[in-house]
Amino acid sequence: MGDEADVVRCHSPAYLARVKVAVPAHGWAQMDGDIFLSPGSYRAAMRAVGGACAAVDRVMAEGGRAFVAGRPPGHHAERETAMGFCLFGTAAIAAMRALEVHGLARVAVLDFDVHHGNGTQDLLWDEARVRFVSSHQMPLYPGTGTRSEIGAYGQITNLPLATGSGGAAMRAAWGPVLADLREWRPELVVVSAGFDAHEDDPLAGLNWQDEDFAWITAAICDLADSACAGRVVSCLEGGYDLQALAACVAVHVSELGKVRDER
Repeated sequence: MGDEADVVRCHSPAYLARVKVAVPAHGWAQMDGDIFLSPGSYRAAMRAVGGACAAVDRVMAEGGRAFVAGRPPGHHAERETAMGFCLFGTAAIAAMRALEVHGLARVAVLDFDVHHGNGTQDLLWDEARVRFVSSHQMPLYPGTGTRSEIGAYGQITNLPLATGSGGAAMRAAWGPVLADLREWRPELVVVSAGFDAHEDDPLAGLNWQDEDFAWITAAICDLADSACAGRVVSCLEGGYDLQALAACVAVHVSELGKVRDER
């Protein structure tokens, strides 16, 4: 289970209390149009938070890379608002644990889910120690993520991608950003790994292939290898075609497990 102290680094105590109260003892409850809760929802969300924070602790202690196969996802949850199946901003919480518990000065949070990570952006808007980058289809839910949204310190980069643009556009968008991050030298890379940009996913239309997810994962690992001894914590976000999700997670984890000389 996660620690509530980690949650309230990003969300308010009042919001945390609202989520706990909203969870039903039996049956189902609804927080908004797309947030349905069952009796186990709070425990599941806290386990996702705990997994991400434990991964940060392990990677900081031992090095290497970690993948957190948690549900629910987290990158839509804003400081005071549950959105898009998300209760708590797992990736942002992991980044804040790295800063506040492990004393890091620079953390990169990289989000390649097909939907904009509006929650992560909201939670990290005023955090100068984190650089947040999100690529996402536009227009698409939740309607945020324009290039003009840059954070309080210019530390946020949004990479909107046109419907149907495919993997080539993604690679062209991410390449210069990752090169710039090499110069910034993050001490840890946290990934919001959503796989709903895949061509088979029913909720969007970026038409990425399995090899595009291999490319972005390898490129992130190359960044981490050059900047922070390879330290990466990847948190599962979206993915709504189960076969495509399984295939892409396998590709992603395979790339995370490779050493630099194998690429």
